Amino acid sequence: MEGKHSYTLKLVWFMVGLVGAAMMISGGVKAAISCSTVTSDLSGCLSYVTGGSSQPSASCCSGVRTLNSAAATPPDRRAACSCIKSIAGEVPGFRWDRAGQLPAQCGVNIGFPITPKFNYST
Repeated sequence: MEGKHSYTLKLVWFMVGLVGAAMMISGGVKAAISCSTVTSDLSGCLSYVTGGSSQPSASCCSGVRTLNSAAATPPDRRAACSCIKSIAGEVPGFRWDRAGQLPAQCGVNIGFPITPKFNYST
């Protein structure tokens, strides 16, 4: 009996997953931006935020603008900020002061500061 119940439960969760995936693909549910997108968009900024260059590169600013456009909703912005906090902890020499200057240096207004102390969840 337990085997049949387990199979039914797995089947139900599989179907829920399929429906959820179909809704995301069709635009019914907007998924938050992924950390891989954030990492990819901001990869050109690594030299600047670690002090290796005095100005952000053109590719960095292009990535900042791309990320700003992609993270259009509050959940996307919270997800992007959470990713940045996580990434910063893994990058030796990461300078929050430089990260905070990126939007202005690249001509983008994101509407909040980039700092490890800001509560991005609200």
